[in-house]
Amino acid sequence: MTADDGGAAGRTACGTLLKLTTHYREEGGRLLSALVWDAGPGWRMVASGVLGGGIGDRSYVVNAQVDGDYRRTDPARHLSEIAAAAGESGRGVGMLTAADVERARFAVDGGVEAVATVGLGRPTWAAAEPELDEARIGASPPVQRPGTINIIVAVPAPLSDAALVNAATTATEAKVQALLEAGYPCTGTASDAVCVAALASDTCTAPIEAFGGPRSRWGARTARAVRAAVHQGAVEDAQRRAARH
Repeated sequence: MTADDGGAAGRTACGTLLKLTTHYREEGGRLLSALVWDAGPGWRMVASGVLGGGIGDRSYVVNAQVDGDYRRTDPARHLSEIAAAAGESGRGVGMLTAADVERARFAVDGGVEAVATVGLGRPTWAAAEPELDEARIGASPPVQRPGTINIIVAVPAPLSDAALVNAATTATEAKVQALLEAGYPCTGTASDAVCVAALASDTCTAPIEAFGGPRSRWGARTARAVRAAVHQGAVEDAQRRAARH
């Protein structure tokens, strides 16, 4: 999945639901890119991003590349600025990564679409040993860590809030499966983010789905789509790192 060349923004080839646009900006002398999903009204999302995290109606998602030594202390405001420059307003979701978002990978399964940007410069286990530096105990990992896996999922059905949370868990489990199958002994990085979007119940006539686990109808499709996107991204990330040595 690659962005079109030319101009400040290019259409990124992807799915029926996740029509992403690549937007470019200059920061610190570097040309950086951001993937923007202009979802519009009618979507309810659960997200762990620094902008728009939690559960609620959201109209866009931004996955923005930043420099590896990113030092801004207001990432939510920064993401809002990036979104505004891309023409977005209102409530949305924002994620940051030092990975090249133009190397995002897309997968679809049974109508569920997933896109993942994969950077594994600093893989870790979720239950790693505590930091020796006591000053860091209890502190959140910096959003600028150069190695982040950001995942966006679109489900073409309404999910209950509980099912949305369950689907985000399912997506995370599928991410871990993909990493292990790609040869990475880790659960991810310290700054991974996920967003699962489902149709708002008041915009369609379909019944609200109560479950989002890996054996549920939409959870299973979410898992397979996320696994495919993350696995491809992880394999390619490993190949790029091996080529540098």
